[in-house]
Amino acid sequence: MALLASVSTLAFAASAQAQQADNAAPPAPVRVAASSIDTVDVTSSRVDLMGAADTASQGSVTQEELDLRPVYRVGQLLETLPGLVVTVHSGEGKANQYLLRGFNLDHGTDIANFIDDMPINRPTNTHGQGYSDLNFVMPQLLQGVDYTKGPYYAEVGDFGAVGSEHMKLANEIPDQVSTSIGTLGDEDLFVGGTTHFEGGGKLVEALDVSHLNGPYTYPDGFRKISSTLHYSQGTETDGYSVTGMYFKDKGRNSTDVPLRAISDGLIGRYGTLDPTDGNRAERWSLSGHYGTSGDDWTLVTNLYAVHSTMTLWNNFTHFLNNPIDGDQEQQDETRTTVGGGTAYTRAMTVAGIDSETTVGLQERYDSEYIDRRHTRARTVLDYCNDGLGVYSAGNSACQADNAQMSDSAPYVSNTTHWLSWLRTTIGLREDYYNATDQNIITRNNYSGQEWLLQPKGSVAFGPWYKTEFYISSGQGFHSDDIRGSLGALAPQGPGLADFRAPLMAKAKGYEIGIRNSSIPDLQVQLALFREDFSSEVAYNADAGQDQPTAPSRRQGMELSAEYHPMPWLEFNTDLASTTARYFKNQATLANSYGIVGGDHIANAPKFIGSFGILVDNLGPWFGGLQERILGPYPLTDGPADPHGGGYAETNVDVGYKVTDNFKVQLAVFNLLNRKAWAAEYYYATNITPQEVAKYGSAGVADYQVHPLESLSARLTMTMTF
Repeated sequence: MALLASVSTLAFAASAQAQQADNAAPPAPVRVAASSIDTVDVTSSRVDLMGAADTASQGSVTQEELDLRPVYRVGQLLETLPGLVVTVHSGEGKANQYLLRGFNLDHGTDIANFIDDMPINRPTNTHGQGYSDLNFVMPQLLQGVDYTKGPYYAEVGDFGAVGSEHMKLANEIPDQVSTSIGTLGDEDLFVGGTTHFEGGGKLVEALDVSHLNGPYTYPDGFRKISSTLHYSQGTETDGYSVTGMYFKDKGRNSTDVPLRAISDGLIGRYGTLDPTDGNRAERWSLSGHYGTSGDDWTLVTNLYAVHSTMTLWNNFTHFLNNPIDGDQEQQDETRTTVGGGTAYTRAMTVAGIDSETTVGLQERYDSEYIDRRHTRARTVLDYCNDGLGVYSAGNSACQADNAQMSDSAPYVSNTTHWLSWLRTTIGLREDYYNATDQNIITRNNYSGQEWLLQPKGSVAFGPWYKTEFYISSGQGFHSDDIRGSLGALAPQGPGLADFRAPLMAKAKGYEIGIRNSSIPDLQVQLALFREDFSSEVAYNADAGQDQPTAPSRRQGMELSAEYHPMPWLEFNTDLASTTARYFKNQATLANSYGIVGGDHIANAPKFIGSFGILVDNLGPWFGGLQERILGPYPLTDGPADPHGGGYAETNVDVGYKVTDNFKVQLAVFNLLNRKAWAAEYYYATNITPQEVAKYGSAGVADYQVHPLESLSARLTMTMTF
């Protein structure tokens, strides 16, 4: 694979030159317990964590499920996390929408995403808090995914209060060439493999180039290139690894549109009111790990550096705010992130009682430039420009900031096996968040700091007859956009003139659960949970405003099961039902938060479900079928109506191994060609001169919809060497 290493190196250099050309032209580590478990039973999809997990909702997905599961976009691989839905409301180049446990996690506000121990979430992002763009991930390089839910893990910090997932890179992949072509203008070429060195060193090399149009009237034309070099020596606890990644993409965004634009015939189901909406992004990263161990101790350390840029052009309200030039905005970000973590674990036995104690420290620092400009057809208007231009102070369409954030988090966790059927895990984490912001428009400087102590604990009983019970409680948080927290942006809403979002919004969680495998070939996990947030304060980057909301509560049930009636066959299901409510009284909701008509939470799904079939090694046949279900949800804070209907989608993947070195796969997405909306919202817009004249700045309140992709197919051929 020496040739591939050369190709990857050339791709890095060529992409850097391409980025310089783009700039010159006008625009047309969390390590969960599951990852360190060695004595577990492995099925074709998930690891059996009986006797090792802290909760029933913790899990580890195997590489086999990632390979067999049919997915339209890379982000849907995370739907292996039970109860998670990954969808979109705009183009493929924009971060996905995540929904879990009755939370609309937006683009990543309360789900912590990692790859190779590098955080993917971006705090104080130009578009959305915790923005997690997964387009740079190559599924062929993933060894598995560890996940947690709830704030019960000392190793899990910012953005992980509702859920976290950790994608693990494989230290070896087969030498291969894979190409695919689809009916929606999608093409992909993947080249990868492993070079072995004397002494046991392994170098994984991979290059992926792809294109996707989608079903839209104005094709997305989404193009991306990804490249990875991953060198490893030894094991996780006795060795080291170094990884370099590069990624670049650009395309058009087919953003959600008012339903009346479709029903009145202005555009078709897959049309857009502003075909100049779009995106471009670039990402470089370098990460490394080192581990060493003794008879009763281990020490693991990781470091990372990430540099990224992104630009989004969005037009959500059309002619509501500016009846002449329209409401398109350009959001830019240039970010550098550095950080790492170290964890020392020691096992000991005192008076016949075994325990393991981990002491760790995590550090992260972000430095970024972010701005927001008013544009028309991607051209910045005269009064809103940077570089050699001049910002207009007081113009709400223009924002620009230099921001720095640091998060330091020492933690300790102890697991003690008191009896053969009783163990406890007690954790304590303290985050120190420090932030500064320079508002380039007003020339004002802001700074702030905050400490947050988070106790966590779980008790596990069993196993008895292959049944284990769990009780858990803990505190966590997500960081808020520092511009709203420090006062660089004025809060919006009734009675909120002096309101400031905390740097860290607190969350408290409670969970009881059961894990059972007493029936042969059947694994079942059941969890009952409740989670409270002190405030769902969020920066609404679509509107460019800081919008705090009331304290909230989610409580519900999750059921997951995997059944293996035959070695080559698995049936699986994940079902989640949640009630989401603001728990202030109606008078407080109305007077303090502007929420009237009820206590429902916008975009909080009541039900999420999936049903799947996985087939592997049935002679030469393999594949999977997945039914994805997103239940109904209210579209505004307060009343239960208007509400979105959600959607159901059936995807299937059928593969055949022609020879030991050549296989073909046919994936069919939205098999039943359901006409549904992948995302729905409800807000005011103006889309015609008549509406501007009649309704003015009040606009027309309407459903805003983004269609589920139509029936499509994708053929993939893979040759290994």
